[in-house]
Amino acid sequence: MPIPGYKTLNTLNLRLWSSQPVNEFDLEGFNGDENSQIYWNALDNQQKQENICKVLYPKNNHIKGQELRLKQEYFFSSATILDVVRRFKKMKKSIEEFPDYNSIQLNDTHPVVGALELMRVLIDIEGVDFEEAFDITNKTFSYTNHTVLPEALETWPVDLFGQLLPRHLQLAYQINQHFLDSVKKQFPHVSGEQLSKLSLVEESTPKRLRMANLAIICSHTVNGVAAIHSQILKDSLFNHFYVLWPHKFINVTNGVTPRRWIKQCNPALSQVITEAIKTDEWVSNLSLVKGLENVFNHELIEKFIHVKQLNKDRLKRLVFRLTDSKVVLDRNALFDVMVKRIHEYKRQLLNLFGTIHTYLQIKKMTPMQRMKLVPRVKIFAGKAAIGYDMAKGIIKLINSVADTVNNDPEVGNLLKVVFIPNYSVSLAEVIIPANDINEQISTAGYEASGTSCMKFVMNGGLIVGTWDGANVEIAEEVGEENMFMFGAKAYEVAGIRANPIPISKDLAEVLAAIDNGMFGDASIHKFVIDQFRGGSDYYLVCRDFDGYVKVQEHIDSVWKNPQEWTTKCIRCVARMGKFSSDRSIEEYASNVWNVQKCPLPVDVVSTTDSK
Repeated sequence: MPIPGYKTLNTLNLRLWSSQPVNEFDLEGFNGDENSQIYWNALDNQQKQENICKVLYPKNNHIKGQELRLKQEYFFSSATILDVVRRFKKMKKSIEEFPDYNSIQLNDTHPVVGALELMRVLIDIEGVDFEEAFDITNKTFSYTNHTVLPEALETWPVDLFGQLLPRHLQLAYQINQHFLDSVKKQFPHVSGEQLSKLSLVEESTPKRLRMANLAIICSHTVNGVAAIHSQILKDSLFNHFYVLWPHKFINVTNGVTPRRWIKQCNPALSQVITEAIKTDEWVSNLSLVKGLENVFNHELIEKFIHVKQLNKDRLKRLVFRLTDSKVVLDRNALFDVMVKRIHEYKRQLLNLFGTIHTYLQIKKMTPMQRMKLVPRVKIFAGKAAIGYDMAKGIIKLINSVADTVNNDPEVGNLLKVVFIPNYSVSLAEVIIPANDINEQISTAGYEASGTSCMKFVMNGGLIVGTWDGANVEIAEEVGEENMFMFGAKAYEVAGIRANPIPISKDLAEVLAAIDNGMFGDASIHKFVIDQFRGGSDYYLVCRDFDGYVKVQEHIDSVWKNPQEWTTKCIRCVARMGKFSSDRSIEEYASNVWNVQKCPLPVDVVSTTDSK
């Protein structure tokens, strides 16, 4: 699939792989008597062949799911490696030069089996000896860790891995022995415990193959995706490797493309920026939006407010359609948005408990008190992993709360709750430009970076967030005074867990409302909330609840001053230049891939610009 660049003649190829049967499809058997074994064998074989590409990330809490997932990871990794080698060989270069022409980036551990596949191809097909093959592999691969959570630090049962990929398991053992021998030689006093942590094989029952360790050993560079995250990799998660190879570990903070996340999804804001700074070059050089601060005036503020209203109207129409005309949003309300993967550490529950608290307070108020409130629209969206029951329970609770709140005539437009189903990039392009505030409230130390925060702020939204992931660096760029920050810091988390605080009165009231059936059948939600009563507060929802409520009250007070609010929003847009993916890619190119820029000739550039 061709992927053209922006204002360039460059076009890249995105390769999409699909599985095909080794043998031709048995059409005669398939078309035969449906009662015959031949018919059912043909049907079974066809289904097995299609499964590899049919459902990605299958539920893997059983052996068949694990087997399919490993098959998928090998299939896509192998297809890519074989294609890269094929194209390299067409160049008629020596195999030793392979790393000079190829750089392969491992994004988390899912494709790490590709390092073993390259070793297999080099040794078994190209006739390269082990030492040279490992050297080529190490110079070719680099590894980006995107999360500290176990789901991106895969381990595979050795028996399963050996059953499906026996040659690759042999190579893994050989790499492991080679690596551990080199460590013992370089560090004669290394302990058995340290070697155990470094080993590719986890000596558990059953034994498991650690893919993150394999990624680090087979890569020349390892990076996190935000400064705080990269420090966590060095200080704790991969510290046992960092002390061996401190030079391997770097940071490359994530970025997002302004072509999609401003110009395409928010054309009205794009026009305002271009007219204000008198150039559209910011689309490929986002640092130029800093020029907004040089032309700051009342007219710019009014244009900005107008753009935001247009985008909120667009989202209003979308919600009206998706809810079968049941939910009508108020464009003048504060649009409070949280869209991301549903996970306990991202703390959609903290947001939801805060929403329920607001609802309960409204119910207690007199009509006069309600007139002073800032109307809120709480928008949730995101998907849950297929086997993640708690995440699905959270989605169900959000929808149950929405059903109650949105049908309460006493509340009216003071509070609306919406869960937008089937979240996708296309929906994000409508949701993100309409945000007034966006919730980036993960437990500190768990969000590697996050990129939705960048997209929201580029579109004129303000962050309510914790000191986690890219929030920290965004605060450094836009100014902490233009964000609404709260909650525990990463270094405080362990101590808080050791000494948990009791549930506050307000949170107890929220949990009681759920228990008492205010939001439907309480038994459905029991497993979601019982953890907090049992003293479990692993992701610090109870601890941070009061701080969350307090920061929301501060948000309301600032919202009541449109001039102050919009000034903050414009300043944030103007100061987001660092978070363009162009900067990220340049850092990967120079610090990881060793790729040099290849500017187009001047006459070609002139031709392109004229078009």
